[in-house]
Formats: sequence, C-alpha cells, structure tokens
Amino acid sequence: MLIKKAIEARKFAYTPYSSFNVGAALLTKSGKVYTGCNIECASYGGTNCAERTAIFKAVSEGEKEIEAIAIVGAEGEYTFPCGICRQVIVEFGKKIKLIIAKTEEEYKVYDINELLPNSFSPDDLK
Repeated sequence: MLIKKAIEARKFAYTPYSSFNVGAALLTKSGKVYTGCNIECASYGGTNCAERTAIFKAVSEGEKEIEAIAIVGAEGEYTFPCGICRQVIVEFGKKIKLIIAKTEEEYKVYDINELLPNSFSPDDLK
C-alpha cells in the first residue's frame, strides 16, 4: 500500500529544472499515511525532497512516530534518500524502515541505520 501511495504522490512532483520526480509515503505508528513529492525552486536551496515533504506534513499534523517510508523515483530505478533526508528521518527514530521501490512488486527494505550508520540524533543531545 505504501509503495502505491508513493507512486501516486510522485505524479504531483514539481520539477521544472531536473524533471526528476520523486514520491514518498510514510506510515505512522497510529496507522495514518502521509504522502509527499519533491518540490523544486529556482533558488535551489529552497527545494524540498519528497521524503521531507511527507515527514513535515505528518509532523505538522501532530504525528512524530514514524514506522516506515516508501520512496519511488525514476521509473525502473531505485532512488535512495539524500543525506539531508536521511538526517531528517533519523530525527524521528532509528528503527524507521525505508522501502526503496522500483515498482509495487520490486523493492528493497532497509533500516535507517543501514543508510545512515553512526548517525547524530536526538539521543546524542541527552
């Protein structure tokens, strides 16, 4: 279900500069699903990735406990989260599962710790 939602979200991507559409869908511990797409800006620093869009939507609705995030990018390819997205993901937990998908049938599942080992997280500030 998450991969299908990410594929649907990818359709809304705003990518006039790169034409590289990405969609994401995340599942919270409460069972809610939030989607996101990448949104580019002429001032590239203002660009926001699909993963962060979905996370920010969830957090803005009071959801901070994330179970999993599905990510789809270019059709037929695996698209992994960028470094900033990995850091934002780990902000909300070191047990979050990432589903990196080519299609609904072809995907890989990772733990965020596999993609961002030895991360700096809120635990380090305690």
